[in-house]
Amino acid sequence: MKHIIDAHFDLLMDVAIQREYGRKNVIVSDYLPDFLAGGVQTIVAAIYIDSKFLPEMGLRKALQQISALHAEAEEAPDKIMVCKSVDDIETAKKAGKIGFVLSLEGADPLYNDLSLLRIFYELGVRFMGLVWSRRNFVGDGSHFSPVREGKKGGITEFGVQLIEAAEAMGMIIDVSHLNDEGFWDVMEIAKKPIIASHSNCRSLAGSMRNLTDEQIKAIASTNGVIGINGVNIFVADSDDKSDLEHLVNHVDHVAALVGVEHIGIGLDIIEPFMKYDSPLALAEASRKDFDVVKGHRMIPELVNALAKRGYTDEATRLIMGKNFIRVYKEVWK
Repeated sequence: MKHIIDAHFDLLMDVAIQREYGRKNVIVSDYLPDFLAGGVQTIVAAIYIDSKFLPEMGLRKALQQISALHAEAEEAPDKIMVCKSVDDIETAKKAGKIGFVLSLEGADPLYNDLSLLRIFYELGVRFMGLVWSRRNFVGDGSHFSPVREGKKGGITEFGVQLIEAAEAMGMIIDVSHLNDEGFWDVMEIAKKPIIASHSNCRSLAGSMRNLTDEQIKAIASTNGVIGINGVNIFVADSDDKSDLEHLVNHVDHVAALVGVEHIGIGLDIIEPFMKYDSPLALAEASRKDFDVVKGHRMIPELVNALAKRGYTDEATRLIMGKNFIRVYKEVWK
């Protein structure tokens, strides 16, 4: 049986907002049917903070999202479990529950206070995404498309301290959204396996959010994993090519470069959250974002597409979750 892990899903922002409206059991009502239809056992729930809340409300919004997940788990203890270890993930799977692991998508809620890291760890955060696609106290993010800006920076002094402290604590460093300068700094600073939870291949789709071949090789050299992203702008440079076949091309490319042992899925499903995007931002976007994988219930189609490309059952099990579990076992305490 495959253990399917989606290494990046931004549902907590939506869950927290819906709970502010007075709703409960949001995950069970809005998301669980898709998880079950797709055979998903583990979700890495990203804590994403919209730029309009930064810097003043970053910490508050992050804690609200964590609180929302814990409340949801209390409301549906037979269906949802907050996981802090590989043992927890396996326990949830055996009990037929969806296991959720917390990830910071950008260290913005910490501001420049390293002492807050312990609090997030105790609350269940096990992944440290250093930046979103903007600058913070750790470093600079990679923009989705070129913007007018000055010189980019690498990892800051605070960023070095954060990476070292997070690894010592048992958090996995995630380089998705990090710019190239910062990426190569991380490769010199980090001592444990690195992941890119939701990034594709830049040689196949030119967004700076994607990884160069050399970066893919560098992540593999740490025994890390790259989660393949299903958003159209990271799948192909034109929408007519942004489909499942081109998504699998990214799997093929990483497999050819470094082997199937370094591939996972971080689908970054976005369409459920586009209701929160500002009309101005949507109007100004050069391309309208959409999901190539239309929800988690479409994962079996991705599995079938892999089989058609010649991936064995064992290779597919590695891609669907076993590779990430390997990294979790190596880094988490």
